[in-house]
Amino acid sequence: MLFVAALAGFGGGNFASSMANITFFYPAREKGWALGLNAAGGNLGAAVAQLAVPIAITLLAAGTVNLPMAGWMWVPFILVAAFGAWKYMDNLTSAKGDVAGSLAALKEPHLWIMALLYIGTFGSFIGFAGVFPKLIKDYFPAFSSIEVGTVALSLAFLGPLVGSLARPYGGRMADRMGGARMTVAAFAAMAVITLTMVWTLPLKDFWLFLGMFLLLFTASGFGNGATYRMIPIIFATSSRAAKSGASTVTTQRLASSALGLISAIGAYGGFVIPQVLNASNSASGSYTPAFYGFVGAYVVMLAVCWFCYIRNANRNAMGHV
Repeated sequence: MLFVAALAGFGGGNFASSMANITFFYPAREKGWALGLNAAGGNLGAAVAQLAVPIAITLLAAGTVNLPMAGWMWVPFILVAAFGAWKYMDNLTSAKGDVAGSLAALKEPHLWIMALLYIGTFGSFIGFAGVFPKLIKDYFPAFSSIEVGTVALSLAFLGPLVGSLARPYGGRMADRMGGARMTVAAFAAMAVITLTMVWTLPLKDFWLFLGMFLLLFTASGFGNGATYRMIPIIFATSSRAAKSGASTVTTQRLASSALGLISAIGAYGGFVIPQVLNASNSASGSYTPAFYGFVGAYVVMLAVCWFCYIRNANRNAMGHV
């Protein structure tokens, strides 16, 4: 399982590479929409897995529960994707990555600021996507699965589905109104929605709980698109390289390296959120303290984004970040 997870990590690296390459194909005014569309396709995998795996291990296994089918079902798609990559994909010579470029990107303070913000948006998306089925089971066990014929489905797949579909529109709004403004709006929405969800839990209304979480996924997906759109703009206008007069090709390569690194760091939210929830439940018997902690984190990230990319935008000549 660890070996397969490592291979999936290489697949995530390929996804990050595709995101980086997009910055070379589109002008600044369209980067948010382009990055959002590409990322939505990758993020949909979480929803597809949660929907398709229960079907595969029961329906495709002739009515019995056959867990190996959860792995075998992906093999045809993997082979098709591998053939498509071998046959139709080409490397961009101008976008070729190297260790020096990655090290230069790591020295940029903006990389670490944006990584923090991306943990808040994408980390929340991928983290909640992983724990949502368990949260439903723990809070509303009667709704943990819904029988459809011989298949037991969970409505948890709706969370990553709406979050993935929201991401391109977060990018598009960022193209029009600025990624920093949309990111601040996303964090504000995530904080308010999380508080509302916690405060309405005593009502024990599953559909209200589901609705609140779908809104939270939507806000995080929106924030994913807005945050990611900021990165190439920031590195083109406000990085150390840009301020020292580096060429456009150099700043694009820096942005390309930063996109990959930030996406990798942000994915650790998928590890942090389950650990925090589990620690909260173990210590207090409730997930509520963890959710309050998430609200506090969203407020901090909102303040960081506002201070770094809205308050000082004119002074730093960032313009429409």
